[in-house]
Amino acid sequence: ARGRARITVQDILAASQKQPVPQCGYQCMSCCRVFPTLWSIKIHIQQSSREGYSCKVYYRRLKALWEKEHKEQEQPAAPRE
Repeated sequence: ARGRARITVQDILAASQKQPVPQCGYQCMSCCRVFPTLWSIKIHIQQSSREGYSCKVYYRRLKALWEKEHKEQEQPAAPRE
């Protein structure tokens, strides 16, 4: 799986920090389900395709967008003429 963005626990935590959670746990930003532990949401993301949809694709795309945005912010501003 070369060239694919790998989803880490830190990515899941960063993504879920801005989401209001109606109860204790971690909320999947893709399907909005709430999970009691970080481990359970990670397993959910990895195995969601078995349920007929793929939250993994959502997180992969989100991570790619974050990386692109980070690279753009690191580049020095081009001088204007």
